[in-house]
Amino acid sequence: MDHDETSPSEDGAESGYYHLRLYVAGQTTKSLAAMANLKRVCEDHLAGRYDIEVIDLIQNPKLAAGDQILAIPTLVRRLPAPLKRIIGDLSNTEKVLVGLDIRPKAGGS
Repeated sequence: MDHDETSPSEDGAESGYYHLRLYVAGQTTKSLAAMANLKRVCEDHLAGRYDIEVIDLIQNPKLAAGDQILAIPTLVRRLPAPLKRIIGDLSNTEKVLVGLDIRPKAGGS
């Protein structure tokens, strides 16, 4: 029996697990948009291979220093290495995919 259903990745480089950390400051319009946009991109391109940690700097301002956060919202890709950052509401899907080094799924061949 084939085991294809458990390995959805066709590209070996895309089989890694993504640990993403989104820094926000309260429930602002930009913060909520960034969360929604990030979840949409992850479900479309990383289904089952990611986790998102949302850090509200209003509640935990000291956590900004650890990932050198200078603006919000900021998305930090902790895994896979190397660490990458994207600033903004993540509304530009192509920019998010490039910034996180995720290859968009092909429509089929």
